[in-house]
Amino acid sequence: MLTLVQRQLLRYAVVGVASNLLCYALYLGLTWLGMDPKLAMSILYGLGVLQTFFANKQWTFEHGGAKGAVFYRYCTAYGLGYVFNLAVLYLLVDRMGYPHQLIQAGMIVVLAACLFLAQKFWVFRAPAHAATLKESP
Repeated sequence: MLTLVQRQLLRYAVVGVASNLLCYALYLGLTWLGMDPKLAMSILYGLGVLQTFFANKQWTFEHGGAKGAVFYRYCTAYGLGYVFNLAVLYLLVDRMGYPHQLIQAGMIVVLAACLFLAQKFWVFRAPAHAATLKESP
C-alpha cells in the first residue's frame, strides 16, 4: 500500500510525464521550424500550466478547496519556475552556447521536482483549520 506522499508523487509523475512529453515534442517541432527556443518554451509553458492545473488539483492532490486562491498560488509557483527556466536558457544557451535541446530537457526534470514540493506544501496545502478538525474528538 502506498503512503499518501508516494501516491501523490506517482500521480504527479503520470500527469507531468504526459504533459511534458507532449510539450517537449511540440517544443522540438516549433524550434525545428525556426521559432526561437525561449519563445517556444514560453508558449508551451503557459499551455502546460493550464493543462496540468485541473489534473493535479483533482487527481494528484485531491484538493477540494476553492479554485481561486489555489489557482493563484499555482500560477505563482509556475511563474517563478518560468522565470528560472528562462534565466537558465539565457545563461546556458545564449551566453555559454550549450544546445537548447539538452538544457530544456534538464530543466523539465529540475522544475518538476521543485514544483512538486511547491504544490505539496504550498499550493494544495490543507487549510490550517483542517488539522485542528482532525484532532478534535
